[in-house]
Amino acid sequence: MAAAERRAFAHKINRTVAAEVRKQVSRERSGSPHSSRRCSSSLGVPLTEVVEPLDFEDVLLSRPPDVEPGPLRDLVEFPADDLELLLQPRECRTTEPGIPEDGKMDAQVRAAVEMYTEDWIIAHRRYQHLSAAYNPITTETQRERQKGLTRQVFEQDASGDERSGPEDSDDPRHSSGSLDDTPRSSGASGIFDLRNLAADSLLPSLLERVAPEDVDRRNEALRRQHRPRTLLALYPAPDEDEAVERCNRPEPPREHFGQRILVKCLSLKFEIEIEPIFGILALYDVREKKKISENFYFDLNSDSMKGLLRAHVTHPAISTLARSAIFSVTYPSPDIFLVIKLEKVLQQGDISECCEPYMVMKEADTAKNKEKLEKLRLAAEQFCTRLGRYRMPFAWTAVHLANIVSSAGQPDRDSDSEGERRPAWTDRRRRGPQDRTSSGDDACSFSGFRPATLTVTNFFKQEAERLSDEDLFKFLADMRRPTSLLRRLRPVTAQLKIDISPAPENPHFCLSPELLHVKPYPDPRGRPTKEILEFPAREVYAPHTSYRSLLYVYPHSLNFSSRQGSVRNLAVRVQYMAGEDPSQALPVIFGKSSCSEFTREAFTPVVYHNKSPEFYEEFKLRLPACVTENHHLLFTFYHVSCQPRPGTALETPVGFTWIPLLQHGRLRTGPFCLPVSVDQPPPSYSVLTPDVALPGMRWVDGHKGVFSVELTAVSSVHPQDPHLDKFFTLVHVLEEGAFPFRLKDAVLSEGTVEQELRASLAALRLASPEPLVAFSHHVLDKLVRLVVRPPVIGGQIVNLGRGAFEAMAHVVSLVHRSLEGAQDTRGHCPLLAAYVYYAFRLPGTEPSLPGGAPPVTVQPATLARGPGRPASLYLARSKSISSSNPDLAVAPGSVDDEVSRILASKLLHEELALQWVVSGSAVREAVLQHAWFFFQLMVKSMTLHLLLGQKLDTPRKLRFPGRFLDDIAALVGSVGLEVITRVHKDAELAERLNASLAFFLSDLLSLVDRGFVFILVRALYKQVATRLQSAPNPAVLLTLRMDFTRILCSHEHYVTLNLPCCPISPPASPSPSVSSTASQSSTFSSQAPDPKVISMFELSGPFRQQHFLAGLLLTELALAMEPEAEGASLLHKKAICAVHSLLCSHDADPRYAEATVKARVAELYLPLLSLARDTLPRLHDFAEGPGQRSRLASMLDSDTEGEGDVGGTINPSVAMAIAGGPLAPGSRASISQGPATAARSGYALSAESSRTLLVCVLWVLKNAEPALLQRWAADLTLPQLGRVLDLLYLCLAAFEYKGKKAFERINSLTFKKSLDMKARLEEAILGTIGARQEMVRRSRERSPFGNQENVRWRKSITHWRQTSDRVDKTKDEMEHEALVDGNLATEASLVVLDTLEIIVQTVMLSEARESILGAVLKVVLYSLGSAQSALFLQHGLATQRALVSKFPELLFEEDTELCADLCLRLLRHCGSRISAIRTHASASLYLLMRQNFEIGNNFARVKMQVTMSLSSLVGTTQNFSEEHLRRSLKTILTYAEEDVGLRDSTFAEQVQDLMFNLHMILTDTVKMKEHQEDPEMLIDLMYRIARGYQGSPDLRLTWLQNMAGKHAELGNHAEAAQCMVHAAALVAEYLALLEDSRHLPVGCVSFQNISSNVLEESAISDDILSPDEEGFCSGKHFTEMGLVGLLEQAAVYFTMGGLYEAVNEVYKTLIPILEAHRDYKKLAAVHGKLQEAFTKIMHQSSGWERMFGTYFRVGFYGARFGDLDEQEFVYKEPSITKLAEISHRLEEFYTERFGEDVVEIIKDSNPVDKTKLDPQKAYIQITYVEPHFDTYELKDRVTYFDRNYGLRTFLFCTPFTPDGRAHGELPEQHKRKTLLSTAHAFPYIKTRIRVCHREETVLTPVEVAIEDMQKKTRELAFATEQDPPDAKMLQMVLQGSVGPTVNQGPLEVAQVFLAEIPEDPKLFRHHNKLRLCFKDFCKKCEDALRKNKALIGPDQKEYHRELERNYSRLREALQPLLTQRLPQLLAPNTAGLRNSLNRASFRKTDL
Repeated sequence: MAAAERRAFAHKINRTVAAEVRKQVSRERSGSPHSSRRCSSSLGVPLTEVVEPLDFEDVLLSRPPDVEPGPLRDLVEFPADDLELLLQPRECRTTEPGIPEDGKMDAQVRAAVEMYTEDWIIAHRRYQHLSAAYNPITTETQRERQKGLTRQVFEQDASGDERSGPEDSDDPRHSSGSLDDTPRSSGASGIFDLRNLAADSLLPSLLERVAPEDVDRRNEALRRQHRPRTLLALYPAPDEDEAVERCNRPEPPREHFGQRILVKCLSLKFEIEIEPIFGILALYDVREKKKISENFYFDLNSDSMKGLLRAHVTHPAISTLARSAIFSVTYPSPDIFLVIKLEKVLQQGDISECCEPYMVMKEADTAKNKEKLEKLRLAAEQFCTRLGRYRMPFAWTAVHLANIVSSAGQPDRDSDSEGERRPAWTDRRRRGPQDRTSSGDDACSFSGFRPATLTVTNFFKQEAERLSDEDLFKFLADMRRPTSLLRRLRPVTAQLKIDISPAPENPHFCLSPELLHVKPYPDPRGRPTKEILEFPAREVYAPHTSYRSLLYVYPHSLNFSSRQGSVRNLAVRVQYMAGEDPSQALPVIFGKSSCSEFTREAFTPVVYHNKSPEFYEEFKLRLPACVTENHHLLFTFYHVSCQPRPGTALETPVGFTWIPLLQHGRLRTGPFCLPVSVDQPPPSYSVLTPDVALPGMRWVDGHKGVFSVELTAVSSVHPQDPHLDKFFTLVHVLEEGAFPFRLKDAVLSEGTVEQELRASLAALRLASPEPLVAFSHHVLDKLVRLVVRPPVIGGQIVNLGRGAFEAMAHVVSLVHRSLEGAQDTRGHCPLLAAYVYYAFRLPGTEPSLPGGAPPVTVQPATLARGPGRPASLYLARSKSISSSNPDLAVAPGSVDDEVSRILASKLLHEELALQWVVSGSAVREAVLQHAWFFFQLMVKSMTLHLLLGQKLDTPRKLRFPGRFLDDIAALVGSVGLEVITRVHKDAELAERLNASLAFFLSDLLSLVDRGFVFILVRALYKQVATRLQSAPNPAVLLTLRMDFTRILCSHEHYVTLNLPCCPISPPASPSPSVSSTASQSSTFSSQAPDPKVISMFELSGPFRQQHFLAGLLLTELALAMEPEAEGASLLHKKAICAVHSLLCSHDADPRYAEATVKARVAELYLPLLSLARDTLPRLHDFAEGPGQRSRLASMLDSDTEGEGDVGGTINPSVAMAIAGGPLAPGSRASISQGPATAARSGYALSAESSRTLLVCVLWVLKNAEPALLQRWAADLTLPQLGRVLDLLYLCLAAFEYKGKKAFERINSLTFKKSLDMKARLEEAILGTIGARQEMVRRSRERSPFGNQENVRWRKSITHWRQTSDRVDKTKDEMEHEALVDGNLATEASLVVLDTLEIIVQTVMLSEARESILGAVLKVVLYSLGSAQSALFLQHGLATQRALVSKFPELLFEEDTELCADLCLRLLRHCGSRISAIRTHASASLYLLMRQNFEIGNNFARVKMQVTMSLSSLVGTTQNFSEEHLRRSLKTILTYAEEDVGLRDSTFAEQVQDLMFNLHMILTDTVKMKEHQEDPEMLIDLMYRIARGYQGSPDLRLTWLQNMAGKHAELGNHAEAAQCMVHAAALVAEYLALLEDSRHLPVGCVSFQNISSNVLEESAISDDILSPDEEGFCSGKHFTEMGLVGLLEQAAVYFTMGGLYEAVNEVYKTLIPILEAHRDYKKLAAVHGKLQEAFTKIMHQSSGWERMFGTYFRVGFYGARFGDLDEQEFVYKEPSITKLAEISHRLEEFYTERFGEDVVEIIKDSNPVDKTKLDPQKAYIQITYVEPHFDTYELKDRVTYFDRNYGLRTFLFCTPFTPDGRAHGELPEQHKRKTLLSTAHAFPYIKTRIRVCHREETVLTPVEVAIEDMQKKTRELAFATEQDPPDAKMLQMVLQGSVGPTVNQGPLEVAQVFLAEIPEDPKLFRHHNKLRLCFKDFCKKCEDALRKNKALIGPDQKEYHRELERNYSRLREALQPLLTQRLPQLLAPNTAGLRNSLNRASFRKTDL
């Protein structure tokens, strides 16, 4: 064993070391910031191991809290008032407590009363509400904290509002389309415009010269103003799915109610009113066949009717006058009926006779029946007087509740507020499984329906034989059927009006079932509403919370058929007897309606003349507090004589029986079938049951059971379960000490009681669940008492610890099992949680803190509760009790009783820990399942022990004995081990145990020595680490450990626990590694880096030791971020979410609101900065763009190694070349492409996780001490600092504002998903699908947990994001989201800006500062280029001005790229619609010029860059506002005029020139705007502007790129590619002038193969420019890498356009350059792309797959077209464009421009006669043209591509006849062929090219015929030779050639042109040529037929024969025409030579 362990250990060491080495090597390789020195020295302990924590208490002792200043003092130690004891009065629903007053109560009742009246005792942690667990940051709380945000102003939002600027006033569409030939418009007017504009406001102090430090100070002060205090309030709330630490305080135990319905009885009216009628209401469940409520009695009689009973009713109690009742339904179902029974006073005659008048007489006939009615009234009056105390059944009816609820509920269902309809989670949990309906389809809710008023009109008369409940259920079931038997019966017509509505929350005037007043009860005289007790249809598991003791008696039937004598009208009287004397009947029977509240006797209704009646009666009794052996129910049976006969008594007793209520101390309930005695029972009968045959008594039916009756008790005193009864009885006996005692049939003496008690404890697990749950508080209290106060029996202390502990485990298990559905997310049973939190108390310690009441003297061997024990005594623990064997009893010997009692008292927590540690496996398993309960019990016990024992002042190390702490350590270790071992067997349990353990340790941190807890945590971590080595699925363990850490960190004093105020001490010895750091001194500070600072910012040993919990958390994060971490995405999310949620809770915590305090808190998270810096390559790239990540870092890397391209990386100055295109407003530069990206490995983080991590980084940067950050920045190496800047860059990208529009386009899919989930969850909760199935299904979906059966629901399904409930957000919500997002973007950017300022201050003095400042400036530029708020831009531009003024060389000496970018950004902001932005941007631009001027008296560079930027801006931006930009130009002019410092120089003049020049460009732009809708015109204009810049290559390049962008936007990829080729040629020309490199192209000549048009670019020659002149060709594109970028972009466009052959040509130029650079990575990519291109060419050889374009000639005629008039163009349209499409497009476009009825399309292609056109109209002629090639050209143009590329000549044909028609007969059909030549070859940089030459030829009819026949022959040949053959096509062509019915077919052509030999010898050649064509045609037909024969199947044989027949007919017809002989062509025309013999020779001569 030992050897194996050693082996494993060694193996582990090797693994760790190897992994570390691997990591170290890879880090050094990738230039990772974790350079080797960090690993070796300051990290010390590898991250996979937990460092030894500091001894927390010692550290605190050594640092008195007074050391810290002011607010920081609170961070040092927990506050003194951290723990407190709260006594919360138990909430009583009723105004009076309802506890029995009578003095004598037995122990059981006394215990119950005590329990139901005690206050809750809560051990409260005063600051716990601030922890993340109890104060979760949810979407709602975030919304609350976001109130009062100021709205940030954004350009993109503003642009929407001010769409129509003033310059749009006259509609440009109606102006003419003319263009000047130059790109300049007349200058004078423009200058004048600019002079007259108003400038924006100037920045006051801009022109003053101030020291840079002052400027920085002022900027910082301004930046600090009005900043939001908390950053994370602006970020979405942490993911609630991950919130494992979330806790809810349990709800206090409350009485259980189902859904409550209020029923009001309004009126009852019959057709005749002759006697009083009484009503009874109750609910019945047909499916369960159960009565589910007690009866409600109501009386709606008029006063006159009530008066008839005056004799019998004394003054009625107000409680009996209720007319409304509240019913509670726990299990709503569609099977519930509200049954209404009516009774009347007993009268002579059976029920049918008594109902007859009600059925026959109608109210309308009152006058007619006057006499009858009078008679009836008189009779009724007599019966009332005589028989007023008896009732008889009368009629009944039932209301189907489901109908009411559903019909009433429909219309209003939705208008109900969300909350009411769907109980919130807490409610649902509290109500528990009662909410489950039996199955899904009949889910039916009684809570949210609309009130309804019902009028019930039909009643059914009661039938004497069918009164029982069984019969009733049959009737009700029958009622639901459509053909109900009841409907056939004649009804009793009446009108009963009732209101049914959901009961209000707190109804007034309400009486409880015990008739107590429920609060609020404003006035005791008001008519009350009764709460009706529910008898739930199935079990309800809820503990009793108030005293209730009711007994219900249900007589069912009586059988007196064998009883002699007059016994027919039988009534049963019930009495509750306290003894046998008649006077001892107690008034405990509840009255019904209109009577006294309680009575001493009650009768059942009488069924007339029935010897064996059935009853439906319910008697409700209040049980007295003390039920004794001789309490019994006495039933007396009477015969009632209905007719008054002289000498006959009204009632005659005819039988007696009784039920004793107590038997063996248990309440007797259930069904009884009793014998009835004829005689009065003898004395002392009450102790026996009637079953005992007493001597000398006569019994009805020979002592058989003839009376069937049932008793039900609803009691919170009597458990009615044998096991519980026995247990309570025994415990109470021990408390009372009343021996000997009789239990059932045995008599217990002191000797046997212990045995019985142990057996009873063991038997508790057999108790039935419902009473066990109901009495769970009692049971647990007693068990705790047995543990803590072992009973003393016969002077011996009996130690029942183990038995009680086991019983407790089983009880807890049973309660859990019963309430499985009600458990919360962590598997806690709310009922038990509430018990621990509220009800549990230490026995014998009254919370009236010690010393209150006098001590009670104690009788020997009893254990009464001493309320005021001296705490010190009670807390001492007897040393003589053997802790190893807890069951060993110790004899107290001669010690006096008081002391013996103290010896016997134990501490619950110690006992629990001990019992748990030593428990056997079965018990341990039960305890583990619900470990949380025992942990919480221990914690509360410990807390009460400290509070009541006033031990809070004791030092923590002395609070608990060492033995107890050892037990705790053993316990935690074993539970920890269970978690690890079970994680793969039972993941659900492991998850629960893990959480319980974490919460336990977290709780211990508030109670015990905190260093001790940290050591336990470390031990647990070690356990996991050991297991990880061998775990099959480590991700699961890591997930659990992360949850564990997260829960620990959710402690409310988390910050204090991390010792935030002690300075970190670096390792003690100056280890060699530290000194070695000096040699690699940091970039910025001359001295060695400060190890203290380093260890604060790294996860160093000292950091993790001192900030123990923070260290654990960040280490988890670091390990999850390791590139080779497993299960990465889940772990990333968990770890990041944990940090985020903690930071959120710090932000929301009032204790850390002050900046100094928050800075201290932020120090706990400083390593987050290094961590994020190192994971940079794996963060989601928000700045989309190729190879963005290592932008700045690698740039700085290359700089440190000396200038130039190192290791094949492309020099950083190639900013945009790679991304292609100009630095458009939002485009993201890719700054370098070093090998750093290659090192990017590991699992990338999702966008969400990355954003969250970045927001945490920003939080640290915002809150940390700036001075500290500065010291850290000073210690970074260059590449590290580069990474930090990259990180900031990424932050800007991640939080960029998306704009209001983005919020409106919210993706509805996410909602759909969450709604599905929600529906599924609700199904699971309501039990329509089993929770277990749900878990299994989910577990299969979940990744890291593999496929295990027993996985509990993830947390994700328990909390709902409120936002996603509704799919459509309201306008306000979207506004709010945009508001918050805007604030977040602004704050994030400002934090980045603050950090950049810190970095700038740090590097001021360093030697490498240029490269860093360059990188800083790039980040600043990026921030200015992204979507930012006006507020940020003001600060950003201020920072930019400060940077430029401090370091002008950045922009004006090094590469120009930064200057170009800056100019572009500034210009863009100068055109902003928001004046504040314009003000700052124009100020920045002005200062930039001034700075440049001051360096060299000329600001050519800025001039050039600004001009280029403007061109690029104008070309690419859509919603660009000239008007605003003009104002900015004017502002700059104003600055120049007011700048006193430069009055004498030429500066102002130069500024003015530049401004006017810009103004010109703007004017061009306006023109472009006019043509925005006309792409051709727009491109023409851009083309023209670009041509105007032929002299300044930079600007021409800019415009070419603009054109490329526009083309790409329009989908013209070929044209975009041409623009790029032209741009590349331009650059090549320039480079060729500079140097003669062999690998570079020689100017544009090298590009001829790509396009013949490129030669235009050769216009740049030495006379135009000298390459060295300042500001010329200084753009980043005029470099080799720029050229590479342009060519790559061209290749991309060519590929998109499908011109793969051209791709090859482009790469031919590119490859030599890459080879010269040895850039093999790019070369590999290029060859890959070439392979793709060639493969595509192969697959698409026929060309049909690639449609290159369709061409049309378009001519414009009419003065309206301006300079387009009489111009002809060839338009290139997308492939397969129909003539109709282009003509429709142009017609529509010009109609819109010129108005209706002006534009006409000329439909033919004939030459247009200008004179015949209407001068007011505009005419467009459109003709389809095809590319035309001469025969010699076709030799070179072999492929489909060749015939579609480089096209200059186009052909179209126009048919005509001499008389002007287009088509005529064959002999007169002529054709005109027109050839057009264009100025440039297609594709060109625009899609329409002007026609520069046209020529026409006219064909005679015979030539037309020749062409037609040649075409037909070609088609035949093609169809015949096609491979693979296409039979369909072949047959089509054949049919067309040889078919007989072809109009103008071959035969007709031959007959027209070959029948006659032409007169004119000139035509001989044509004649002959046509004949030859026909011969060829016949030959081809024959070939085609042969081919067809080979292809066809048998089914086409006939068709083929037909073709052959047609062909032979054709050949016969043609034969004579083809054999005619022409006169010899060369010989003189002699007639004699025309004979057929010479045919052969003729052919020869012809050939």
